[in-house]
Amino acid sequence: MRCLVTGGAGFIGSNLALELEKQGNQVIIADNFSSGKKENIKDFKGKVLNIDISRHFEIKNKIDAIFHEAAITDPRFGDDKETIRQNVEGFQNIIELAKKNKAKLIYASTANLYGNTKTPMREEQPKEIITAYGLSKLMMDEMASHYFNEMHIVGLRYFNVFGKNEAGKGRPASMVYHLMRQMLAGKRPRTFKYGEQKRDHIYVKDCVLASIKALEAKSGVYNVGTGKATSFNELVKCLNEVLGTNLEQEYFDMPYDPKTYQHNTQADTERAEKYLKFKAKYCLKEGIKEYREMIK
Repeated sequence: MRCLVTGGAGFIGSNLALELEKQGNQVIIADNFSSGKKENIKDFKGKVLNIDISRHFEIKNKIDAIFHEAAITDPRFGDDKETIRQNVEGFQNIIELAKKNKAKLIYASTANLYGNTKTPMREEQPKEIITAYGLSKLMMDEMASHYFNEMHIVGLRYFNVFGKNEAGKGRPASMVYHLMRQMLAGKRPRTFKYGEQKRDHIYVKDCVLASIKALEAKSGVYNVGTGKATSFNELVKCLNEVLGTNLEQEYFDMPYDPKTYQHNTQADTERAEKYLKFKAKYCLKEGIKEYREMIK
């Protein structure tokens, strides 16, 4: 299969591109390296195109499947208009490319668009937009819905992903990553008061699995999470167990407007299990154990 992975030098994109190549597919990566890192794809053997998919570009290779991961993913990126422009216009360009090639299109959506609505979060429930990032992804989901009957197009609402190659994300990297780095350095893990915020942490290998399974799924938008919510307090306890440490938390005041902060996330996984045939294989502790071996 001939595959294109946009944002293929980024976090999820690099893991996906390497796995697709490992499975014997011909893979092309498209990335403008605004946030993607060449280090993430040092073992990649296919073609790498340095292009911005939100602008005019041309790909002459025949493509069977597109995995669209390219986006501004930082909910606190400094320019809301640019977040929406890049994410929405980039998606429109990729839809046109998929139509031209009659290719299957799998794209990254987000759980951020649920905001602080009730949990577990179901795909069809009302949304609460608290960031321009969430708005851009909701706009993408609405765009995709117009093509469900015309082409194979699947949106994946990733929850809180952690794992290999996320270091380049910087501040938006997972709480697992930030707390683990602090604790490996012998520092007390710092969390917002009083550590009761919850996240549905999903290991990146499970997101790769869901993305590949989406090739055979019914067109639609699906949650990609574990269905389990873990508080920051519980996460620190888990990290202490895995790392063999006994570090006490340090609580500090949240620096963000509470209205723009997502306090709890938890996926309802019923539709993903039914239509994607996907269920997370890694529990939080198993993912952290494997991930810890990759953290220098």
